[in-house]
Amino acid sequence: MRLLVVTTASSATAVLPALELLGHAVRLAPVDIRALVDDPGHDVLLVDARLDLADARATCRLLRNTGLGAPLIAVVAEAGLIAVNAEWGLDDLLVTGAGPAEVEARLRLAMERSPAAQEVTGAVRAGDLTIDPDTYAARLRGQPLDLTYKEFELLRFLAQHPGRVFSRDQLLREVWGYDYYGGTRTVDVHVRRLRAKLGPEHESMIGTVRQVGYKFVAPPVRHAPDNEPALRR
Repeated sequence: MRLLVVTTASSATAVLPALELLGHAVRLAPVDIRALVDDPGHDVLLVDARLDLADARATCRLLRNTGLGAPLIAVVAEAGLIAVNAEWGLDDLLVTGAGPAEVEARLRLAMERSPAAQEVTGAVRAGDLTIDPDTYAARLRGQPLDLTYKEFELLRFLAQHPGRVFSRDQLLREVWGYDYYGGTRTVDVHVRRLRAKLGPEHESMIGTVRQVGYKFVAPPVRHAPDNEPALRR
């Protein structure tokens, strides 16, 4: 398992000593939200919350709001447990003195519960939008969207991860593949075309997160007024 420990400490074992006895690949990283969101090289993200609870809480909330895909776990001192609540947006919590067996179990369970570990299959539905990966067809309010292959793949990928923010580099890797040598402007061009084809009423489905990237914003299902018959499809 690949662990990324967000801390100012000089070693991961200073944050969670049990890691020294476990065979995971561990890296350290500073608090840099944009870099953390863009870093695909970890399975679980651990945030050091032993000393500065307020700063750690802000970091965890920001990571969760940017749609972090990997499980998010805070490491706290025992005295700090009272300050942790649901607003942190955590997947789990570890006390810095936890033993190897407990740490291993919590890491494994966090991985197993993670949506990123579950294969996304079947049709994707979001409000008036339906995406069928088997037929490569996308429909909006029952009407087919005239999408190119890459436009379809980009829309499908974003819609499969609603609310999660992806950088341009991540989208290039996931949609165009590692062997693609074009620049990130390709993503901007395809997003612009997708928004145009979705139309003014639905272009907001592809949201921009300033200085980070793009995300899919799932719209509410539109219901016909009581005095108006529902549209037949």
